[in-house]
Amino acid sequence: MHSTSDFRKGLKLLIDNEPYVITDFQHVKPGKGNQFTRTKMRNLISGSNLERTFKSGEKFGVPDVEEKEMSYLYRDDDSFNFMDQTSYETIPVMEQEVGEAALYLTENMVVSILFFNGRVIGVEVPNQVQLKVTQTEPGVKGDRVSGATKPATLETGLSVSVPLHINEGDVLKVDTRTNEYLERVSQG
Repeated sequence: MHSTSDFRKGLKLLIDNEPYVITDFQHVKPGKGNQFTRTKMRNLISGSNLERTFKSGEKFGVPDVEEKEMSYLYRDDDSFNFMDQTSYETIPVMEQEVGEAALYLTENMVVSILFFNGRVIGVEVPNQVQLKVTQTEPGVKGDRVSGATKPATLETGLSVSVPLHINEGDVLKVDTRTNEYLERVSQG
């Protein structure tokens, strides 16, 4: 059991039989009345945000949440297949559970898969990934406007804005939290 005194960012709680993670909180001690804790949480299944105020000392269950390191193998018609790094067991994960992580998955990439009561509820990719450019317009010689960008489609189908000097075949480092180009790793 967790209490409001245990609250910290990243703590997972069971509220209304659903797993939540605390994204922000504030302990409040008013001059009059009882202490309380103002909390912002994210539902680990739906991704929706919840803001709630709890009385000081209130108790919460601990969700049966497990995180496993797995490597991405391949994609079927409606699922993505991952392999457990320790037991070599292969599991299919439906497209809706993978969510936006599908835009970054490349073969053999190690990801973190979140389970709730033995069921997959999410896939977390690393904060930065390296992806190859499959389609972009060539940079025009002499067009050197500072800060100018163009769209580029990467090997997973993700589209990002890149500087004009990026060409097809280049490998780029992309931030998965913001979908932004960070740097060119190698030229194609």
